[in-house]
Amino acid sequence: MRTFRNRTTVLAAATTAALALALTACGDNGSGTKSAGPAASDSATVAATPADSADSPKDADDAAETGTTGSTGSGSGTAQAAGAAKSSEDAGGTSAKATTPLCTAKGLTITAERQDGPPYTHLTLSAKNTSGAGCEMKEYPHIHFLDNARGVVPPVAKSRPAAPVILEPGQSAYAAVRMSEGGRKENTETVKEFTVTLKANGGGMTVVKSPAAEGLSVNPQKWATGYWTTELRNDADDF
Repeated sequence: MRTFRNRTTVLAAATTAALALALTACGDNGSGTKSAGPAASDSATVAATPADSADSPKDADDAAETGTTGSTGSGSGTAQAAGAAKSSEDAGGTSAKATTPLCTAKGLTITAERQDGPPYTHLTLSAKNTSGAGCEMKEYPHIHFLDNARGVVPPVAKSRPAAPVILEPGQSAYAAVRMSEGGRKENTETVKEFTVTLKANGGGMTVVKSPAAEGLSVNPQKWATGYWTTELRNDADDF
């Protein structure tokens, strides 16, 4: 009886083990695999999600780069607009300058004064704007002290102003003029009036009276004139 019970126990244990193996085998080949499949799939999906997320910033960067390119294009457009604005301003400046008329002899009162001290070798020409509007004085006065055959009084280059000479109404331009060197043995001629032509301003001539009743002593070999300027400068107009 004891031997039979032991065999029965052994058989029961063997049967249980066989069933366990069968169930295990069945789980690996069947539902277990299917169950593992979705789990693996879910795992892959989860794994893919960070990868997609990792790609997303790249896409965002690409989009940002595209946006940057667009912004650059827009910036370029802005630059062009700024350039256009600058061109417009330049054009406006040029236009504004172009609208400043040239001074004419009719719109000026030109007078002459001898500089103080004998032998009165220099004159100061003054050209006052009486036109009632701003105007521009160009270059230098074309002076004829004597007849035209003696030529025009030559300009002194160092007296050329750096900026345009614009005269507001009532404002004057000046030019220093050397008549002679004042030497006793110097060959001079006397003039009681002379002409000033605004040749650079499109013409126009005026006759200027001598500031001295006895006239002015001039030497064609020594005379010279400065450029028109808004004020006389000792360094540039001292000649």
